[in-house]
This record gives sequence, C-alpha cells and structure tokens, in this order.
Amino acid sequence: MRLSDTDRLEAFSDGVMAVVITIMAFEVRAPGAPSWSALHHTLPDLLVYVLSFTVIGIYWNNHHHLLRATERMSAAVMWANLHLLFWLSLLPFVTSWAARFPLHAVPAACYGLLGLAAALAYWVLVRSIVRANGTDSAVARAIGSDVKGNASLVLYACGAGLAALTPVVSYTCYAAVALLWFVPDRRLVRPPAPGVLPPEG
Repeated sequence: MRLSDTDRLEAFSDGVMAVVITIMAFEVRAPGAPSWSALHHTLPDLLVYVLSFTVIGIYWNNHHHLLRATERMSAAVMWANLHLLFWLSLLPFVTSWAARFPLHAVPAACYGLLGLAAALAYWVLVRSIVRANGTDSAVARAIGSDVKGNASLVLYACGAGLAALTPVVSYTCYAAVALLWFVPDRRLVRPPAPGVLPPEG
C-alpha cells in the first residue's frame, strides 16, 4: 500500500526522534562505583536526560496528532518540519553539556535557547500547515489562540534569561513547560466539527 505524503513525513520524523533519544541514552553515564554516593554524583546526568526524554516524547506525541489532523501537504510544511527536526537533533548536545555542568549558567541558558528555538519551529510548522490546509481546516480550528504554545515560548525565554541568576530557576522553567504539555494536546486528538470552536488552551 502506498503511503501518503503525511504518513511519509511522520515516519521520517519518528525515525529522527528515535535516533535523538538513542544518542541521549548513550550519553548517560553509569555510576563509577556500587554506592549511593556514586549514584548521587551522576544524578544530574540522569535528571537532565529525563527532562530531555520527556521533551522529545512530548514533541513526538503532539507531532503525531498534528499530522493526523493534516489533510494537505506543501513544500513549506516539509521545510518547516525539517526546521523543527534540526533543533531537536541538537538536544543530545545540550543535554550532555548541561549534565556535565548542571550549575553553570551558559549550558543552562543554551538549553533554554534550544527549547525556545524548537518551540518556535513547531509554531512555524503549525502555521505552515494552516496555510496549506486553510483557515477553516481541522488544524486551524483546533489550534485556536494556542495559549499553551505561547506560554511555552515565555517560559523558555525566561529560563534562558534567568540562567545567569541561578540555573536551578532555569531548569524549573523548562520542567514547567514539560508539565504543561505532559498531557497530549487534546485539541488535535479529536479535531472539532466544522463550526465548533474549541476552548482556549
């Protein structure tokens, strides 16, 4: 059976995200000794990995629902999707850096800037899909005012800006974004019927 353009794009994106997770998993260092103190020493690596794994999982989940609600593709959509995957492919780099220097400002700020870039890329992808499918499409009706997306941009920007003050606050902002999106975007799980406006969120 021949795959549709949407199915092919989703399959390619799934493969890239799977590779990103695999690379991050290889970067997680096991404790250097069989003791609780050794485990505590490697805890930053594990916590940053968990955060990054959650971020990729959230993008994978919502990306799936977004493409399932998409009927028509365009060259702009495909390039926007590659733009998103580019930023996500850099996540293992900043994850490893932040894990090695968890209390340093520059890695914490770069983690937030990468999160901000990926969130903006997802925003561009959504708008490209809306342009390709029309303002009356299922995606356009489901997205609405995109309160969660805008809140994510603000939290990533605040986290990156506050890194010089204290990286702990930065990672708290990044974790807040993950919690915000932990429940899949229900607006796209079941696209609303024509003429029915979804609640904001």
